[in-house]
Amino acid sequence: MKFAHIAALIGGLLAIAPASAETLIRIGYPGTGIDDRPYAYGDYVAVANVQQLVEAEFKDVPDVKVTWTFFRGAGPALNESLAAGQLDFAAGLGDLPSIVGRSRGLQTKYLASAGSHDALYLAVPPDSQLKTVEDLRGHKVAQFRGTNLQIATDRVLEKHGLTEKDIRFVSLDSNAATAALVSGNVEASFGGSEYLDLAKRGAVKIIYSTKNDDPTLGRNSGLLVTAEFEKAHPEFTAKVVRAFVKAARFGSDEANRQAVFELWSKAGLPVESFEADFKDEPLAHRLSPVVDDFIIARYKDQAERAKAYGLIKKDVDIDSWFETKYLKQALLDLELKNYWSTFDAKGQKVTEGQVEHTKAASN
Repeated sequence: MKFAHIAALIGGLLAIAPASAETLIRIGYPGTGIDDRPYAYGDYVAVANVQQLVEAEFKDVPDVKVTWTFFRGAGPALNESLAAGQLDFAAGLGDLPSIVGRSRGLQTKYLASAGSHDALYLAVPPDSQLKTVEDLRGHKVAQFRGTNLQIATDRVLEKHGLTEKDIRFVSLDSNAATAALVSGNVEASFGGSEYLDLAKRGAVKIIYSTKNDDPTLGRNSGLLVTAEFEKAHPEFTAKVVRAFVKAARFGSDEANRQAVFELWSKAGLPVESFEADFKDEPLAHRLSPVVDDFIIARYKDQAERAKAYGLIKKDVDIDSWFETKYLKQALLDLELKNYWSTFDAKGQKVTEGQVEHTKAASN
């Protein structure tokens, strides 16, 4: 009777217990909008977030919840969260912080490009006498240290005969750097499209852009998953990648240019900033998820530079980091295998994607 009673009790507990525990899919993004708004901009990750495309992939999967976290501290703060086991995916993580994380033992897989050829701008006060990158020697310049902005800036300096030692850098996050520049507390600042609206309003002036320089300059970012999550949930990993590829497809279509800019404006920047940032440039040039020779070369180059600059202490194995099977399957399933152009290691186009044949919207 005792065993029968215990069996009945266990059976009752199983009957009232949930069929399966909830699975969290925790996505981190290395940045925020203006005034810390929980929105991204300038990439397809922002499209996926606003349109809830990842959530839509799991609409028929019970007990799955998707959460998003936006980090004001950018890549370094996101890396800390990864190290603490608080995230499963890093979406839009810049090349330098992801390389630093890998060098320090973070177990991740690089699934897809989340952005490439991202333009870099050099802004100065409107009355500044600085006119070129070379003029920065000895001046006080804002830079978000530890992010992909740092190594992208270092490459620009190198192309123009300078090094970090020639500049009086002040480490400030994007919002603080903008405020410091406008108030005159720094003499220049490297950054992204956030400076274009200020330039239009006469608060700053842009004296340099990577858009008119070497095609290997600029910033790159990726979509990463923790090795633990990918091993435990390969089918969920595939769904997440599929959702982001859908976002990249929408974001790369010139027919959606205005809609994409309006979506990005939720981060607090005006549509006009994105119109200026992407002037005479197809959306697909930056919003491609494809991992081609250009992307691989950029990460290898950044890893070498990070070690040379003392940002990491040991070599980083880049080749074994990339896990593109989910991306390839998503491109095949969604009939997008040849949708985006591919580029060689020097940034020259190798194959022309189908997206190139779509009619570009007027700029």
